[in-house]
Amino acid sequence: MKTLKSIIFVLVVLFFVSCSSTAKFPTSKVTPAAEITAKKKQDSNKNYVIYVTAENLASADRLTPPKNNYSVWIVTDNDGTKNIGQLIVKNAKKATLTATTPFKVKEIFITAEDQGNNSYPSGVEISRTTFNK
Repeated sequence: MKTLKSIIFVLVVLFFVSCSSTAKFPTSKVTPAAEITAKKKQDSNKNYVIYVTAENLASADRLTPPKNNYSVWIVTDNDGTKNIGQLIVKNAKKATLTATTPFKVKEIFITAEDQGNNSYPSGVEISRTTFNK
């Protein structure tokens, strides 16, 4: 019985791990202490849920030149670059963003911006990474 429970547990874990793709951002030259990861998962409605976690990310107003916020952008297969939201840093410990998009995401990047509602990136790029799946 214990063996059966162990097998079921392992299968459930493998199922959840196989349904998502995790990407680690390379070290940023602008904010080198930041450790940033992104996770992409498809939900039951065939949308993509993006989770971004940044640890030790300096507040955007401490950059040179100072900025208002960090914007998170996705690059899609067919629909170009899209703004999916802002990473708000209240303290340097941790900032998170969860966003849902119908677009298939191949790349994700973060910029420091003066405004959070930009249609296209215009600020300093903090870091960029790609998803394997």
